[in-house]
Amino acid sequence: MKNQTSITSVLLMSLSDDRDIIHVLFIFSLLIYLMTVFSNFLIILLVFTYTHLHTPMYFFLVTLSFMDMSYSSVTAPKMLLALTTRDWSISLQNCTAQAFFVVYFVASEAYLLSSMSYDRYVAICYPLHYSQVMSWSKCTQMVSLVCSSALVAPIIFILCLRRLTFCGPKLIQNFFCDLPHLFQISCTDPTINVLLLMLVGGGLGIINLVATLYPYVRIFRTVLRIGTSDGKSKAFSTCTSHLTVVVVYYASVTFIYFVPNTSEFLTLNQVVTVIYTQITPLLNPLIFSLRNKDLKAALQRSFHKPKLHPIIVKR
Repeated sequence: MKNQTSITSVLLMSLSDDRDIIHVLFIFSLLIYLMTVFSNFLIILLVFTYTHLHTPMYFFLVTLSFMDMSYSSVTAPKMLLALTTRDWSISLQNCTAQAFFVVYFVASEAYLLSSMSYDRYVAICYPLHYSQVMSWSKCTQMVSLVCSSALVAPIIFILCLRRLTFCGPKLIQNFFCDLPHLFQISCTDPTINVLLLMLVGGGLGIINLVATLYPYVRIFRTVLRIGTSDGKSKAFSTCTSHLTVVVVYYASVTFIYFVPNTSEFLTLNQVVTVIYTQITPLLNPLIFSLRNKDLKAALQRSFHKPKLHPIIVKR
């Protein structure tokens, strides 16, 4: 007979049982997290410091950097603490809260990527009207809408979790809590919740993907009409970074949420999850900064120390 006793805490899956490997994982994870925070904060600081970066494109990039820092901070500190103390337990309440913020930042990034796509569309297809269409008030409204709209999905999912009772098994097959993991430890049939995740999450994902990619159809048509190869290269260079982030984002999210979490895909799912939660927030600022001349110039100016020439007083 199945044990129906409700549980108050769960166990996250340890990344390894070997002490030496745990030490290596801790150092590696700590470095990745610190580099993620530093690189994203550096982009925010550069954009706020240099006035020539006070444009809508960099305003959205600052928002993305803040989201990447926040998303990484939802999962990394608990993992680092567990690697140090070897205590992988977490209360069910904190597990649910972690799942809420994971879903929130996943959803908010999808909305933000579609907003950034629209920004590139206006900049390339309607350059003469760009400052009017993408005014600061419009950009602020778009980011506010992104942050508020992203709350809808996690609120729906978390409210629907109230119909479930959790009685074990207590082990979650990952190093952080997410909705599919909570479904696995439920002793109530989670079919409705799974269907809701597929329908709402999949529906919003498809809508955002179309909203992200459709402007590029118009962008490519416009770029192909440009006569000079230098003009085409300049136009494409402003889009390739964004498209790279879009591909990485949707490939990872699709695999994590819509590929069955069976034994055949368990290891691969964990690898993709580690890449998305730990590596991608670090890659995003690197992808944008390495291909962006303005950001690289601002970075060089920040680390460039002007030479002080001695003052010679003529007598």
